[in-house]
Amino acid sequence: MKKLIFVRHGKAEDSAAGISDYERSLTLKGKVISRLMAKKVRETVRSKVTIFTSPAFRALETALIFALEFGIEPEKIIMNNAIYHKMNLRHLSELLALAGDNCDTVILFGHNPSFTELANSLGSEGCDFMPKSGAIGLLFEVSAWNEIRQRSGKQLFFLKPEKE
Repeated sequence: MKKLIFVRHGKAEDSAAGISDYERSLTLKGKVISRLMAKKVRETVRSKVTIFTSPAFRALETALIFALEFGIEPEKIIMNNAIYHKMNLRHLSELLALAGDNCDTVILFGHNPSFTELANSLGSEGCDFMPKSGAIGLLFEVSAWNEIRQRSGKQLFFLKPEKE
């Protein structure tokens, strides 16, 4: 059994002169809500996890908050540019190959619309639009990551923050 969890970054600063989209940080509210969501995901996911994140600062900050909750050292977080740019099934399969089949749970931190589209494509039930700090967990009844197929994931949870 393999679990794949998509987490959209928390609420970030608005675009401002001199700050690129890549550099935008989480707001205080974004950090607080991300911490609450990390606790909720941790209640559901008890296994050891591998974390991949977009290198965009708001996604990295969200991943760090979750890593703290999961007891994962920050240096074990894997950053990958493909997650920042238009993430697709090919990029996802490359990341999962990096995780290796000894890893049963992968958490990805990134952006919409890619994350909603991927979760929709992989899940058997589809999913609504993923809000900021939202998390979707999918379970695949396979022993290897490369056995995952579209529409084969059972939705374990779709957690949305109560207030964005």
